[in-house]
Amino acid sequence: MGGPGRFFMSQGAAEKSMDFAGSSRRLLGLLRPQRHLFVVTIALAMVSVGLTVLGPRLLGHATDLVFAGVFSRRLPAGMSKAEAVAQLRAAGHDTQADLLASLDVTPGHGMDFDAIGSVLLGVLVVYVLAGLCGVVQARLANLALQRVIGKLRGDVQAKISRLPLRYFDGQPRGEMLSRVTNDIDNLGQSVQQSLSQVIVSLLTIVGVLSMMIWISWVLALIALVTVPISIVVATRIGKFAQPQFVGQWEITGRLNAHIEEMYTGHALVRAFGRQEESARIFREHNERLYAVSWRAQFISGLMQPAMMFIGNLNYVLVAVVGGLRVASGTLSIGDVQAFIQYSRQFSQPLSMVASMANLVQSGVASAERVFDLLDASEQEPDPVAPAHPERLRGRVAFEHVAFCYAPDRPLIEDLSLTAEPGHTVAIVGPTGAGKTTLINLLMRFYDVTSGRITLDGVDIAAMSREELRSGIGMVLQDTWLFGGTIAENIAYAVSEPTREQIVAAAAAAHVDRFVRTLPAGYDTVLDDDGAGVSGGERQLITIARAFLAEPLILVLDEATSSVDTRTEVLIQQAMSTLRAGRTAFVIAHRLSTIRDADTILVMENGAIVEQGNHTELLAAGGAYARLYQAQFAEAVAEV
Repeated sequence: MGGPGRFFMSQGAAEKSMDFAGSSRRLLGLLRPQRHLFVVTIALAMVSVGLTVLGPRLLGHATDLVFAGVFSRRLPAGMSKAEAVAQLRAAGHDTQADLLASLDVTPGHGMDFDAIGSVLLGVLVVYVLAGLCGVVQARLANLALQRVIGKLRGDVQAKISRLPLRYFDGQPRGEMLSRVTNDIDNLGQSVQQSLSQVIVSLLTIVGVLSMMIWISWVLALIALVTVPISIVVATRIGKFAQPQFVGQWEITGRLNAHIEEMYTGHALVRAFGRQEESARIFREHNERLYAVSWRAQFISGLMQPAMMFIGNLNYVLVAVVGGLRVASGTLSIGDVQAFIQYSRQFSQPLSMVASMANLVQSGVASAERVFDLLDASEQEPDPVAPAHPERLRGRVAFEHVAFCYAPDRPLIEDLSLTAEPGHTVAIVGPTGAGKTTLINLLMRFYDVTSGRITLDGVDIAAMSREELRSGIGMVLQDTWLFGGTIAENIAYAVSEPTREQIVAAAAAAHVDRFVRTLPAGYDTVLDDDGAGVSGGERQLITIARAFLAEPLILVLDEATSSVDTRTEVLIQQAMSTLRAGRTAFVIAHRLSTIRDADTILVMENGAIVEQGNHTELLAAGGAYARLYQAQFAEAVAEV
């Protein structure tokens, strides 16, 4: 069964509802820093609501003046009010007599237009002042809320910078983007649209109820009969709607993750002919999102018509009982008119609060997803008093290091190695041997399970991450460029370099030769995918970035994997110059690129199985020799 029909079959399939009350309290806690603005906002709202509530009472008085004028015109002049009442009772018109007795009339006087005009002018002034206070209140509320959402975005950005790499490895990128963008935007819109209305509605309920009790406590009790019914209906509908909103935003995150993956790899999807499968997965996510969104909107959409129906019942009861009390002379017709207006005003904020239930529930669902990100476990903080090497030389030592991504799957066990200052250490081995993991440990993207890593004799766990990473330059196999010019991408590693420094680094990395052929040269704008330049040229730009940084330690993870053979030779020559006096770690699969390394480490299953230079390892005839011969045989076969 498709579409809305799934509602009756899918109630149990919705995701588990969140802690609505707890998340709502935490969301309100975010407003605390702007409490001064909110106090002013609430004060203005009270003035605006108070003036608005006063309006019907004044209009009721104007109605009494008009009705009294009409009644007065029909009575003979010169007769007193008491005589007119007695005459009506004598004629058997007791109801009319009671009605006349409740009015302030002078027989034969007619309409008092001056009094009516004064009352209407007062009503106009009251409503103008109420509108002005409402406008100022709305602007201040929006200002406070935008500050709160802006701070929340800043908190999320700061949190992301404190999260360990392990968190990002376990999260689809599209899901993360959905939390940071869609959920925060939805939260901001929901709070902005609902909070001010909730405050005004609650104040209106209090003010209107006070006026209703003042006019007639009997009619007020009749009007209040429908309030428990409204609360029960709103609670029941909200209970069914909330899990659907939670599911809606969870599935939205999954759909965004899929779209982001397919957009990023659209060339690969086309190359392998997986468009149909990609479209099928999209349809599945989209259909689930449609179904849960339909259920969420349908259930929450029942709120307003249900509240309107209850409000109409209240209107009928008030009108009937009020008419009877006017006929008996207990109330004036102006009082009943004002009370009917108040009953509408009383049911209107109840309906408004109920109609905003879907906004509130959707906003709180997004808030919980953002709070889930903010509550994620952070990386271990840097030491309060970080250690510093007495002299930075670039000596790196792994001492009995063990590491595992999962507790039951050890990757590196009891690994020890030393990289002397100015030496180049190449790391080779099959995929999954732990080569890149060594670099992640050196950069402290992950912390070792046991053992330690030292830089010039100081445990890197005792150093601040910023100081450690500031001395390390990385060139990865996966190139990363941001939206900006070529010059800005090269200068990313250094604060405010000169143009001459940028050009010199580009020339050393053989970037200058192809940049000069571009119409805008170094001012050529690239997008975040580096469109407009080839994959090899993107890699060269990242290498130029490392040249400009002039780090103490170089990390090259398959840095020449995307360049042609001729460019590779040129880069190797440039790297030799760059590595002079610096410690370098080179991860490579093409063994021809690391033949001049001072030390070559051969890793298998997280352990170093061989160690030496190129000549020594070939002579040993072990794992390295087999790798080298296999690549040489492959090259001969290709020729």
